[in-house]
Amino acid sequence: MTSRRTVNLTVLAAALLAGAAHAAPAADWPAIRSAIAPDAQLEQRIRAIVAGMTLEQKVGQMTQAEIKSATPDDVRKYYLGSVLNGGGSWPQGNKHATPADWLALADAYYDASMATDMATKIPVIWGIDAMHGNSNVAGATLFPHNIGLGAARDPAGVKAMAQAVGKAVRATGINWVFAPTLAVVRDDRWGRTYESFSEDPRIVREYAGGYVEGLQGDFKDDANVVATAKHFIGDGGTDQGKDRGVNRSSQRDMIGIHGAGYVTALQAGAQTVMASFNSWHDGTTDHGKMHGSAELLTGVLKQKMGFDGLVVSDWNGIAEVPGCANDSCPQAINAGIDMMMVPNDWKKFIANTIAQVKSGRIPMARIDDAVTRILRVKLRANLQKPSASVHAGKPEALQARALARKLVQESLVLLKNDSGTLPLARGKKLLVVGKSADSVANQSGGWTLTWQGTDNKNSDFPHADTILAGLRAAAGDHVTFSADGQGVDVADYDAVIAVIGETPYAEGDGDIGPAANLRHSARYPEDLAVLKAVAGKGKPVVTVFLSGRPLYVNDLLNLSDSFVAAWLPGSEGKGVADVLLRRADGKVDVPFTGKLSFSWPKGACQAPLNVGDKHYAPLFAYGYGLRYGSARRVGRLAEDSDTNGCGKTNAFPVFNQSDRATFPLYVQSGGERVALGADLNATYKLATLTVETAQVNTQQDAKKVTWTGPGFIEARAAQPRALPAWATERGALTFDTLVSAAPQGQVLVGMGDKAVDLTAEFTRLAGQGKRTVKVALACFVGLDAAKVDNAFRVTAQGSFVAAFTNVQVVGGAAADSDAIRCAH
Repeated sequence: MTSRRTVNLTVLAAALLAGAAHAAPAADWPAIRSAIAPDAQLEQRIRAIVAGMTLEQKVGQMTQAEIKSATPDDVRKYYLGSVLNGGGSWPQGNKHATPADWLALADAYYDASMATDMATKIPVIWGIDAMHGNSNVAGATLFPHNIGLGAARDPAGVKAMAQAVGKAVRATGINWVFAPTLAVVRDDRWGRTYESFSEDPRIVREYAGGYVEGLQGDFKDDANVVATAKHFIGDGGTDQGKDRGVNRSSQRDMIGIHGAGYVTALQAGAQTVMASFNSWHDGTTDHGKMHGSAELLTGVLKQKMGFDGLVVSDWNGIAEVPGCANDSCPQAINAGIDMMMVPNDWKKFIANTIAQVKSGRIPMARIDDAVTRILRVKLRANLQKPSASVHAGKPEALQARALARKLVQESLVLLKNDSGTLPLARGKKLLVVGKSADSVANQSGGWTLTWQGTDNKNSDFPHADTILAGLRAAAGDHVTFSADGQGVDVADYDAVIAVIGETPYAEGDGDIGPAANLRHSARYPEDLAVLKAVAGKGKPVVTVFLSGRPLYVNDLLNLSDSFVAAWLPGSEGKGVADVLLRRADGKVDVPFTGKLSFSWPKGACQAPLNVGDKHYAPLFAYGYGLRYGSARRVGRLAEDSDTNGCGKTNAFPVFNQSDRATFPLYVQSGGERVALGADLNATYKLATLTVETAQVNTQQDAKKVTWTGPGFIEARAAQPRALPAWATERGALTFDTLVSAAPQGQVLVGMGDKAVDLTAEFTRLAGQGKRTVKVALACFVGLDAAKVDNAFRVTAQGSFVAAFTNVQVVGGAAADSDAIRCAH
């Protein structure tokens, strides 16, 4: 066994170091020797505990519930093994909950777990998405997202960051972190690209072990938490960058590229692995969804790689498996999932699973193995009462600002400095423009206080500095700010700094779908407008670009004398100012050292784009990054303003999880009209209808509307949009819906000023679960497809409850057998 382990690791290491993406990786999965060795005495103790447990207690230990849906007494009554808080979930729903508030709830859960009627009390473990700091907690230091850390090329800094995160998490009483993300992203259209260190598996491999070591330590320090290697496996390699999509890698690439980070993470002793939402098709074999793959979860991870910790599912991830639902999935348990993240449906899950064990669908041996692994992790982690930690409840434990500021400095990549504009002298008069200059939310991105990072204000971040604040701290009265650059005489200033880029998003919402492309200005025209307002006025323009991925920005580069890829730096905006401005004595304060860990495209549809690819021709290559004094010039670049999509599609999105901006949602009743904002936790109550976020296909992807009288919900663009010809040819308006209560009155579905009566259809669908409705465009007689402002409207006259998502105009769908064609 030892010789095989040595050979496999040597082969894999050599493959990864020989080249980035297309080195010849190992032909088989490597066996791993974990830093945490098996302990015979511990195993004997675990066997004794398991032998004394009832089936109900065992299944309870395998269940992880969300804090919004499970009280401390539920933990006691149902023997829950774990709780979690999703992004935007806080104690008592208080976004500004203090460390003491978090700690009090953690203690309550712990006390409840130790008050069960079990022969041996088993402490509950609380998991959290501390993605770039303890990022759900108000006031915590926010580090750069992983994409910036990859550009920093600083493994020691990443390990120190993980240590700081562990301390901050323990301050809130929590002891399990769902990090690090080990995705090796191959298509930057994926909305989680910023959660990856690099397109190069070598960087992911280099960072993974130190990250795990930083979080877990030896489980003897009050700052240690349980780490999670995620998402196993191939999440960064889905076709067209589609979240939860299909990874089409060969087995060699799945091992050598997507498996690279797991080698060092498991060597370092990672105690938990989270299963991935994606599926895998290697060109010959369809391996199916990861959550249901015994081949990958048991055969590869547990047997070949030797992982002896626990495998946890992702948020309702078991429902991704064919034949499963949020509350029932014997296939996933049998495949090797040990702990089930069933946030809201956990009571039904427990009942269903107990019945499935009794009926023989799930072997008791599999249940015992799962519970054994859960107990192994809990006992190794030495779980104590949360308030026993020396850091418990202490606000100062949330702070690591100096370290974060250093990592911001190291993460910045200088893409252009043709005229040597940077660094700027301290005494120069600076005009700062752009929507993101004074926004902690925009510079922090997703997974920040809320899941998507939306609905955050600067006041939500009491220990943070915007980039504007950093510039003002360094240059004082020499800084003037104008968000849009309008009405300001640029001639009055020595230089302009424009801070622009993407606004926050997370999984699903962040995907750039096949109907769109990588051109930033197509999605954020305000950034192009602000640069046009200040460029060409005789003063140099420095652009600081905030983004979760490389994007096509040739038009922005042409309007900029200097251009900095700043990624998503987090709470420490002063770190950006440190690099842009000289010291008071005129010398360089902090130099640029960052290097691209992702290749930068020169075309709007240049995706996938990865170092090592055949015909590799980026605008800025992997590893690129200018230094002060570099003579390299970018010059004027060709511009492409094409708005065509990059993917193969016949669907034009109206409203779905990855496009909520083109046709924003509004509701209206009783003369009151309300825009449905970005806050996914918000509930909107009007005179005769209530709107709340719900799930139809995936987490928080839909809007559930409860009517008690006349009113409507609609998706309406600011300006009329033309539906593309490929979508209107035999096209249909399609949407996914879940009808909870049949309509008590007429229900119309409309486009533009045309509508179709679907009362009978919604009545038929009531209580039937998720269904897709397809309405032929021909039903909307007289619709002008070249000028569509209102692309989807549901109007009800009486009581009616339904959720809606995935609204599209789909070419050819009118010919489907289940399409509604209407009789005229």
